[in-house]
Amino acid sequence: MLNILVIALFLVGCSDAGRKLPIIGHPTITGNDTVYSTIKPFTFLSQDSSVITEKTFDNKIYVADFIFLSCTSICPVMTSEMKKVYDVFKTNPDIYFLSHTIDPENDTIPRLKAFADALGVNSHKWFFVTGDKDHIYSMAEKSYFATAYPDESSPGNYIHSGGLLLVDTHKHIRGVYDGTNPKETERLIADLKILLNEQFTR
Repeated sequence: MLNILVIALFLVGCSDAGRKLPIIGHPTITGNDTVYSTIKPFTFLSQDSSVITEKTFDNKIYVADFIFLSCTSICPVMTSEMKKVYDVFKTNPDIYFLSHTIDPENDTIPRLKAFADALGVNSHKWFFVTGDKDHIYSMAEKSYFATAYPDESSPGNYIHSGGLLLVDTHKHIRGVYDGTNPKETERLIADLKILLNEQFTR
């Protein structure tokens, strides 16, 4: 019985090791090549007033989301779930985290810094960014296939997606996870390990 269990665990491990995550987006065919959507160029400021661009994430896997600090509905849960993922990978130099505020008028850099400091996260590992609001909304829609825009009829006056978005070293989205569901957080952690194996194991 023990031998059967060992074999079963070995087979599951091998299966995970060889598995690749899908690429999310709308591919186009160019000749014999399939070209997948990538994260478009961006420029934001972090909680440390550092300039953060897409190049900050070169050769990095990262998890992104869209939140705002005065949100009392899904944002606190999303941040809590993201923090669980951060805690698992906080010593891994190949994984970063990126939270965009969708309320840049109120979520100033000092407020973002205070929020990040209260979480106890490394500002060189988890970036809370702000910038031009139209640029943020455009990035959400066109790069991350997410929703983020003002709406006075909604709680907090904003509508936004509750997803945690997994991005690979080639700027492809490889997974979307419900940031309010702990089971989805577990799936994200498992998929991060698969993606690490795919992109950094030689």
